[in-house]
Amino acid sequence: MPREFSRALRVGEQIHRELAVLIRTELKDPGVGMITLGDVEVSRDLAYARVYFTVLGDDAARTASESALRRASGFLRRELGRRMRLRIVPELRFVYDDSQAHGDRLDALIAKALRQDRERHSED
Repeated sequence: MPREFSRALRVGEQIHRELAVLIRTELKDPGVGMITLGDVEVSRDLAYARVYFTVLGDDAARTASESALRRASGFLRRELGRRMRLRIVPELRFVYDDSQAHGDRLDALIAKALRQDRERHSED
């Protein structure tokens, strides 16, 4: 019977859950702002994990949070190793997820186009 999810997906979901708890409870760096973890993509060989995150705030908050997460990646990886039953814990790479900002920009463009279209049709 084939598996529904690959091992990399299952490990990624477990890393996501554990990191959310670790960042909220164990990480004491004030540079980490109000972050939300999005997705965790683990390579097929489980050597690397790309962790996507968003930050509440401006670009300065994003930059500060990104550098704080990179500084804490060793600590987080060690704690993941203690909590998870893996022979090798993936190296964590934190990536800012700009899909929310991109989606907001597209929504604004669509709303502007619709407004302009209504104005043209109301003039006719």
